[in-house]
Amino acid sequence: MRAVADRSRTPEPDPPVPDPTRPPGGDAGLIDPDDLPDGLVVIDERAVITAVNRTAETLLQRERDALVGVDVREALPLQDTSGRRWWDATDPWSGLETRTGHRERLLLLPGGSELLVTARYLRAERGGSVERVVVQLRGTEARQRAESDAASLIATVAHELRSPLTSVKRYTSALLRRWDRFSDEQKRLMLTTVEADADRVTRLITELLDVSRVDTGRLRVHLQPVDVVAAVANHVERLVTAGYDDDRFAVTAAADLPEVWADPDRLDQVLANLIENAVRHGAGCVRLDVRPQPAAAGEAGEGWLVLTVDDEGEGISEENRPYVFSKFWRGGGRGGTGLGLYVVRGLVEAHSGRVEVDRSPAGGARFRVLLPAGEPPQRGSAR
Repeated sequence: MRAVADRSRTPEPDPPVPDPTRPPGGDAGLIDPDDLPDGLVVIDERAVITAVNRTAETLLQRERDALVGVDVREALPLQDTSGRRWWDATDPWSGLETRTGHRERLLLLPGGSELLVTARYLRAERGGSVERVVVQLRGTEARQRAESDAASLIATVAHELRSPLTSVKRYTSALLRRWDRFSDEQKRLMLTTVEADADRVTRLITELLDVSRVDTGRLRVHLQPVDVVAAVANHVERLVTAGYDDDRFAVTAAADLPEVWADPDRLDQVLANLIENAVRHGAGCVRLDVRPQPAAAGEAGEGWLVLTVDDEGEGISEENRPYVFSKFWRGGGRGGTGLGLYVVRGLVEAHSGRVEVDRSPAGGARFRVLLPAGEPPQRGSAR
């Protein structure tokens, strides 16, 4: 009798559920869960906690031994902001088999502690039951800082808008109601004030839009040859026309300046911020100097064109200088939004330049803007 081979095949075992703390390559480059910057809690198919890292211990304020081996619904009785018990609401081990987890959510622990929680559901096979839940925990400090910054920005903008808008409202109302009672000189003065306040509001709105562009990396500049000395002279002339004394400003420039490519509108913003900053917060004569600077050893390119703005005020202390270009910095009781110098840095860096702060020879503040000399690599391109 001839033996017949058994052609039935033993079913292959399901692939193991991957360990979230181990990389695909095995132990090579093994990740220690305690090295992770966020909290990590691993839960098995019975809803029992099997692993907790050090950051999770800190966030939960509980020892690892008090968490491992305990039902997660008892160890982490999370609630959402509506008061729902989170594990009952989400129930990773039941429901749709296509669920893979949930995005970051703000959840509460008993006592009101807040956590940002993200979960990943791991299945041995598609459509299978959940065999492991990996939970990531983060503190809310970064979000609170962002919310605080947003609240500070709203309060600052409201304050900065209130003054010019009140002025515009007062003068326009007066002109509409008593037009015939004002002389031409009074009308001109009032309309000039309205125009200046409207320009102030426009600058603030532009500043806010540019902050958003700097933050998201969407700030664009359209390069073309510019005359920096002429641009500086134009700004000084505007301030003199607005009522500042002519001897408040001193402009000097080297005879042989290199060609510079920049975005004229963005360059005007930089000049307006720096010169008006020196006028408002400085004192004495505001000195503006334009001259070339050769490239340092190891630097590529044709060197720099350097614009220096000096004032004779109190200056900026050495310990505050690293923070001058930070968002919302208003050191020394300065007014304004605290956004102008932040935008200046973003605009200058968009031109592949840099801006520096130091002490002027007269003891006030010194700002130096360095713009690359020569034609950009791609002529006429936007950066």
